[in-house]
Amino acid sequence: MTIKDLPEGEDIAQIRQSVRRLCASFAAEYWRQLDRDNAYPSDFVKALSDAGYLSVLIPEEYGGSGLPLSAAAAILEEVQRAGANGAACHAQMYIMGALLRHGSEAQKQKYLPGIAAGELRLQAFGVTEPTSGTDTTSIKTFARREGDHYVVNGQKVWTSRAEHSDLMLLLARTTPKEEAEKRTAGMSVFIVDMRDALKDGMTIKPIRTMMNHATTEVFFDSVRVPADNLIGEEGRGFRYILSGMNAERILIAAECIGDAKWFIDKASAYAGERRVFGRPIGQNQGVQFPIARAYAQMRAAELMVHQAARLFEAGEDCGEQANMAKMLAAEASWAAAEACVQTHGGFGFAEEYDVERKFRETRLYQVAPISTNLILSYLSEHVLGLPRSY
Repeated sequence: MTIKDLPEGEDIAQIRQSVRRLCASFAAEYWRQLDRDNAYPSDFVKALSDAGYLSVLIPEEYGGSGLPLSAAAAILEEVQRAGANGAACHAQMYIMGALLRHGSEAQKQKYLPGIAAGELRLQAFGVTEPTSGTDTTSIKTFARREGDHYVVNGQKVWTSRAEHSDLMLLLARTTPKEEAEKRTAGMSVFIVDMRDALKDGMTIKPIRTMMNHATTEVFFDSVRVPADNLIGEEGRGFRYILSGMNAERILIAAECIGDAKWFIDKASAYAGERRVFGRPIGQNQGVQFPIARAYAQMRAAELMVHQAARLFEAGEDCGEQANMAKMLAAEASWAAAEACVQTHGGFGFAEEYDVERKFRETRLYQVAPISTNLILSYLSEHVLGLPRSY
């Protein structure tokens, strides 16, 4: 079943059920083998694309479903709860915001129908650089205007899915930082057709990490990007990506909720089945309480995710809620992961139980797409009115 097969006005509960059915056709061994081979889940991503789940945020006039962010969050939560890994394709949902909100009609007509149909993948987000990290205003990749093109030079890092994407959303400076009117000015956003760029100075270098995440470094050596691929106005790119960052944090928070539910379900089931000293280990409060506490943390974080999504959908400022949702959900998923490993004991480290794989995957979200410390700094300054710490 695809999302378009669902009756008009179908609620999110039906979407969740449909996603669960799709994920059930990709058994645990599928993900284990990918992890062993450090391979990309092409079949899974294609199935999600064919079913229309990766185009839910694209308006119907461009071939998408035109659903709200909460529908996308539900899809990704169910993917994670099924033991799968939405990181292989989740960026296609949150990257879309810059193009939808700030792209020209010509750009939307050119790219969105192909993305909605699964013929094009927009999954690469070129923002972070080796020398700047989360200090986005200090990026050095530069796009210089030459006639009807921009010439791009620089380097990006942690650009996930670059080897498996047709298009990249790229943030680059178009005015040197020292010449910009303020530190957030002078940056621009471009759609880069990576199929052309790879023939014209772009190089992609995979980075091997502790989990199967398909992340890379990307090098730009005088890569020519058509001026028509500039999104919005030159120099205003930082503002354009901010709303996308809020969507990113809400969606990844939903993934963390899905991870937490997977760990809690897995731990609870094992605790009820595993018998030591003639009784199920789940009878012991030392086993029960960490799982129960993780459940409480997950439920509290889940409420914040829902609140952030509602504010986003209403077009209201949701920076505070999006950041808190991401932080609290990441902490809840990690607490559930710890409880799950501890409940399984030695078997928690055995590949066949899938706990160690999910344990590695969910640990990422304490760090990415923004670290917990940066979220605390944001709340301190922008919510509590404390002095800026950096």
